[in-house]
Amino acid sequence: MADVIQETAETVEGRVVRYAERPITFETFLDLTGEDDAIELVNGVMVEQMSAQFEHETLHAWLFWILYGYVVKKGLGIVRGSRTAVEISKYGGRLPDLLFVRKENEGIIQPKAIYGAPDLIIEIVSPNDRPSDIIALETDYRSIGVPEIWFLDVPKKRVRTLRKQAADYQEEVLTAGTLRSETVPGFELQTEWLFQEARPDEFTTLMALLPSQP
Repeated sequence: MADVIQETAETVEGRVVRYAERPITFETFLDLTGEDDAIELVNGVMVEQMSAQFEHETLHAWLFWILYGYVVKKGLGIVRGSRTAVEISKYGGRLPDLLFVRKENEGIIQPKAIYGAPDLIIEIVSPNDRPSDIIALETDYRSIGVPEIWFLDVPKKRVRTLRKQAADYQEEVLTAGTLRSETVPGFELQTEWLFQEARPDEFTTLMALLPSQP
């Protein structure tokens, strides 16, 4: 059962921040929010995400369709969208735009949230996202050891990937060429597709990734 807390809502730089008399734990956060709430827990404070822009939602839907179809067809694991909470710490929780968990790691997926590092997290960076927010997001994902992180930067039309190595993360920035996942075997896209107005048809793109499938 959630703790009884007194909340105060305040708008800070266009975002609604919900304060309480003490830091909110991840478990309490889960009890206070629903599946349709676009709220994250940052250092014990609940922060509502800003409304997604049209381009963000269009890219999200296109990419989710292809990644989900590929992973399901290959039997690789689980793909989830932007309302699945991931525990960062006792006082932290994030809602990645897209995430993938390998079949052998599905034990981290619990009814209310994911307790552990997804194998791949994809975030879509929109014009209204502040650099400080993206840095904080990356810091959180690094802290739990996410093996592979993609930042699809719509304003700059580039993809920034982070892949966990033995001691740190290897970073790569792509503005063109093939974008390959190391955690989703065989999954690849052309970087240019992500940022052009007319993207390739989802079904055709998925079938091209699955040439040997019946």
